[in-house]
Amino acid sequence: MGQNRKHTGRAVLLAALAAGPAAAQRQHGPDTDTAAATPAPRAPWVLGAYAQGSTVLEHTYAIKHLVASHPTGFELNVQRQTTGAAPWHRWYRYPKTGLALTYYDFGNPIVGHIFSASPYLSKTFSRGPRHDLSFRLGAGLAYLTHPYDRIENHKNTIASSALNATIQLRVEYDYALTPHLGLLVGVGLNHYSNGATSKPNFGVNLPSLVLGLNYHQQRSVAVGGPVVERPAGVGENFLDLSTSLGSKQRTAGDKTKYLVNSVSVAGGRRVNRKSNLLLGAEGFYDRSLTAQLDDTLRAGAARPAVGKVGIFAGHELLFGRLSFVAHLGFYVYAPYKSSTFYYERLGLKYHFTNHLFGAIDLKIHRGAADVVEFKIGGRLPRFR
Repeated sequence: MGQNRKHTGRAVLLAALAAGPAAAQRQHGPDTDTAAATPAPRAPWVLGAYAQGSTVLEHTYAIKHLVASHPTGFELNVQRQTTGAAPWHRWYRYPKTGLALTYYDFGNPIVGHIFSASPYLSKTFSRGPRHDLSFRLGAGLAYLTHPYDRIENHKNTIASSALNATIQLRVEYDYALTPHLGLLVGVGLNHYSNGATSKPNFGVNLPSLVLGLNYHQQRSVAVGGPVVERPAGVGENFLDLSTSLGSKQRTAGDKTKYLVNSVSVAGGRRVNRKSNLLLGAEGFYDRSLTAQLDDTLRAGAARPAVGKVGIFAGHELLFGRLSFVAHLGFYVYAPYKSSTFYYERLGLKYHFTNHLFGAIDLKIHRGAADVVEFKIGGRLPRFR
């Protein structure tokens, strides 16, 4: 994805923390909310099995030779309706959480097969006694059987690593055939790429049609649980300190994995039940830029520093202890002009305690993935 377009670069979800929605369902956020309420109703299970038919989307000329096949797949799915065990269930109008296990045969020996596991959230738009129309967003990990190899499989420009990230977007319609059995039809997009950890990595997008069956343990579900309209922490400031580590490959011909470090400080404020806003500064040290300078710098020319400093504004969308992170940053110190003057970051952040968090972020330059960052940090709450 280091060579992906904007659509592809944004799609990596960094998914080691993607199981967080299920974890967040079992506990409150870092500022634990309390409210007197009746216990939440029991959350029933839904089991699904779906067939999928797809085509390879030609999002860049570099994969044009791979778009002739029509991949087919199969998915096993388990999901559960949130019922109000945590306050955020009510704030998001009781979404469903689930796990999808998906298999695709690309019908092309260059690409082979792919297996993936994707935790997800599903938001209902319309629900009645016999139907459910919803939108699903999931992220996870995927295994590709035939990745790029310079000697044995040089035509697979989709991904050069067996382990990849995946994201699923889908609109689904479930219609009740019996009190427990539902017919599901859907249309969606499956994306696979490795976030520029190795190259080439143009990624693949599979627009898909879905048809299958759902078994509902209980189709009509009561909801309840605590009513917390204004959780503790709204209107309060905090300070986040963090450091990250990542690695990246410079080119397809250079197989070295170069370390990338960053440190950051950010002041934030919880503005409502669902959102934090942040302003911060951070420093970056990318060792691949040193190697790039060694290859391109003219003899006798002054050698610029490769370190960079940026300032950023960000937003965190909160789901209990889990949050989805989006940043827009600008380099204010960058002697070596190796990229655009701005950068973006998308990621998932999880609070292990009120003061300790971890995150996995994708840093992006002009829609192309730069590096996947594994972050650890601390929070000083109620910072003044």
